[in-house]
Amino acid sequence: MSELCDLTAVEMLARIAAGTATAEAVRESCLARIAAREPELHVFAHFAPEAAHHGGGPLGGLPMGVKDIIDVAGMPTAMNSPIWQGWVPRADAACVAAARAAGAVVMGKTVTTEFATRHPGPTTNPHNTAHTPGGSSSGSAAGVAAGFFPFALGTQTGGSITRPAAYCGVVGYKPSFGLIHRGGTKVMSDSFDTIGVMARGVADCALLVGAMTGADLGDPDMAPGRPPRLMVLSGPDAASTDPCMLALLDQAAAMARRRGATVTEGALPPAIAAAEAAHRLVGPCESAEALAWELAAHPEKLTEGLRSRMLQARTRRGAPLAAARATLATARAALPALFAACDAILTPAAPGEAPELKSWTGEPIFNQLWTSLHLPSVTVPAGVGPRGLPLGLQIVGAPGADRETLAWAEWLRRALAG
Repeated sequence: MSELCDLTAVEMLARIAAGTATAEAVRESCLARIAAREPELHVFAHFAPEAAHHGGGPLGGLPMGVKDIIDVAGMPTAMNSPIWQGWVPRADAACVAAARAAGAVVMGKTVTTEFATRHPGPTTNPHNTAHTPGGSSSGSAAGVAAGFFPFALGTQTGGSITRPAAYCGVVGYKPSFGLIHRGGTKVMSDSFDTIGVMARGVADCALLVGAMTGADLGDPDMAPGRPPRLMVLSGPDAASTDPCMLALLDQAAAMARRRGATVTEGALPPAIAAAEAAHRLVGPCESAEALAWELAAHPEKLTEGLRSRMLQARTRRGAPLAAARATLATARAALPALFAACDAILTPAAPGEAPELKSWTGEPIFNQLWTSLHLPSVTVPAGVGPRGLPLGLQIVGAPGADRETLAWAEWLRRALAG
C-alpha cells in the first residue's frame, strides 16, 4: 500500500472525506519523508514544520511548497542570492494568500535558481541525486516527486515549471498568462513570468489553481467527451533532442491514434516560430530591468554569469526590444488560425532525461515559445529513458483554454497508461 505522502492530492482528500485518513496524518507522513530524504535532496530554502495546520476549504489542510521568489509572511524570501539573505516579508504573496484561504498549509520555501534564472541551487533529482531536478522551480518539482508535499507553487519565464516537472516525473501546469496574480513575487520578465503549479496528478493542478483563482478547471475525473485533435511538433531543434524523446513522441502519437485521436504532424507558421528568437531578447532585457537595484547596489553579490548577461542585455534596449515585442504581438495574433486545426499541440516537455548536475538545469527549448505566446501548457509524465530517469510530454492548448488543456493532458495520461 502506498504511503499517504505518495498519493495525489485528490486521493488524499478522498481518504480524508471517507474518514480513513486525516490531514494531520498526511502531514505526519510528509514530515517523515522529509526527515528521510531532505539531507540528500536539499528541497527547502526554509523549512517550516511548525506551520499552523488546519482543515477546511477545498484544499483541506494539505501541505504545499512555495518557490523562494514568492513571499510567504514570516518566512525568508532569499531568491538564492546573498543580497536578500535575512529578508522576511510581513505579507503573503497574492497566490499564497489565495492558497491559504482555500485551506493549503505552507510547509516551507523551496529552492530556486538565482533569481529564477540559470545559476542552480543545491537541489538534486529524487530519482538520481547525481542529476539536476531542472530549474528554476527546482525544489518545488523535487519536493512533489519525493513526497514532501502533494503540490507546490512555481514560476515560469521560459521553462521553469514544465521542464523540471518532466525531469522529476510529475505534472507541471503553466496556466495562461495572468491567470494567477503575481503580486508579492519577484517578477523577472513582465512579459512572460507566469505563476503555476506542480503536483502528482493533472486533477491536482486543476484543484489547486481552481481553488486559488475561482476558475472552473474541471472536476477530479476530468474526462473529456471525445478524443482530441492533436498536432505533433517534434520541437525547434531535433539535433538537440535525445533519440529516446523522439521515439517516445512517436509512440505517444501512435497510442493516441489507437485511442481515437486525430493526430497530424505539424509545423509552425513563420510568424509564430519567430517568437522563439524574440523571447531570447525580451526576457533578458526585462530581467535586467527587474534587477536594476541589485546591479546598482550589490553587483559583486550577483554571480558573474548573471551579472554579465544583465549588463549585455542593457545594450539591446530601445529599437531591438521594441521590434521583438512587436514580433511577439504578431505571433499571438496568429494563434487562432493555428488552433482552428487542432485542439492541442503534443510536443516534448524537455530534450530528454535530466542532465547530470552542472552549472545549469537543462535547456528550455521546448517550453519558452509557449511561455512567450501566453499559452496554457501541461507536462505529463510519460515513461523513463535509458538511464532510468523520467521523461515528460507536453500538451499545449489554445489561448485561454486552460480547462480544455488540462482535460486533454489527462486524456493523454490515460492513453499512455493503456
